[in-house]
Amino acid sequence: MKGVMTGLRAWLVQRVTAVFMLVVLLLFFIRLVQDPFESYEEWQRWVGEPLISVLVTLFFGALLLHAWVGLRDVILDYVHSTPLRLFAHSLVVIGYSGIAFWIVRILLR
Repeated sequence: MKGVMTGLRAWLVQRVTAVFMLVVLLLFFIRLVQDPFESYEEWQRWVGEPLISVLVTLFFGALLLHAWVGLRDVILDYVHSTPLRLFAHSLVVIGYSGIAFWIVRILLR
């Protein structure tokens, strides 16, 4: 099953998304330690800033991509029947699509 994201490309996607998510989490943690939020409104204002909202969106996109590549590799390695593999991939795509729409809905509020 030769796909678009196999071998080195999948490995690089996993590493790049992991590093990106780690950097974003560290930046958020540093921000919270330096200046904790006093209220939900203050937190909402901060997340509403353009740079932060873009970082949050990219973070969740990277998280979904990272999870997709990892789960796809597990399915490819351990599910040997082609129909079952297709079914498993379909379930993952449907689930991750639902999560993505949910995230977009939350971020657009």
